[in-house]
Amino acid sequence: MKCCFVIPCYRHGATLGAVLARLRCYGIPSIVVDDGNAAEEKALIEAAVASEPGCVLVTRKKNGGKGRALNDGARKAWEMGYTHMFQIDADGQHDDSACKEFLALAVENQDAVICGYPVYDSTVPGARKKGREFSNIWARIVTLNPELKDVLCGFRIYPLAPYMALLSRHIILDSHMGFDTDILVRLSWKGCRFIFRGVKVTYPEDGISNFRIFRDNAHISLTYTRLAAGMIPRLPRLILQAKARKRHG
Repeated sequence: MKCCFVIPCYRHGATLGAVLARLRCYGIPSIVVDDGNAAEEKALIEAAVASEPGCVLVTRKKNGGKGRALNDGARKAWEMGYTHMFQIDADGQHDDSACKEFLALAVENQDAVICGYPVYDSTVPGARKKGREFSNIWARIVTLNPELKDVLCGFRIYPLAPYMALLSRHIILDSHMGFDTDILVRLSWKGCRFIFRGVKVTYPEDGISNFRIFRDNAHISLTYTRLAAGMIPRLPRLILQAKARKRHG
């Protein structure tokens, strides 16, 4: 297994340097994707990348959203010969000490997507927690896969072969806040295996959120409409997958 970190970054240049510094101990390179940031943010990102030996910067001319940024990072990782990518957010909200366990699981289960699910502290907004469970329920419905514990956490290790297979088919994936759900549902449809582990999440009072309530809720609603429609022709196969999961425990 050859793994790298892929870190999409939009308006989180101030926290990126600390995230990269904490990841250094794992001994694997990072690919940072500048998702069309303004000049001031761009300077912070470039400085953070320059301070980390072996760190690669991919720059998008325009902001395209988390999905497009992560896909650009995946393409770069694939081009560089990596077999897996470890998606981590640049805002530092996830407890990256969990990386050790995730990497060990990926080595032992190289065909599986290793997914985080959030373990919240008292800083989590109540509305966000409730909305998250709604998304998780819908994902389980459109995949017939009750094992999907969480489909929104941006702390995951993907095997790149099935990920790139989706991209090569020009499938329309949501480019904003619906992306994390969209890609996981489609990988489940393809029969990918998932392993979930908890990761602590903190929401700092002065943290910068890129969530835009009307735009992003519209994107998420459209994503679920498309996925529900996509479930119908796949239903016979999904039923067989569900039966196979039940047989194998």
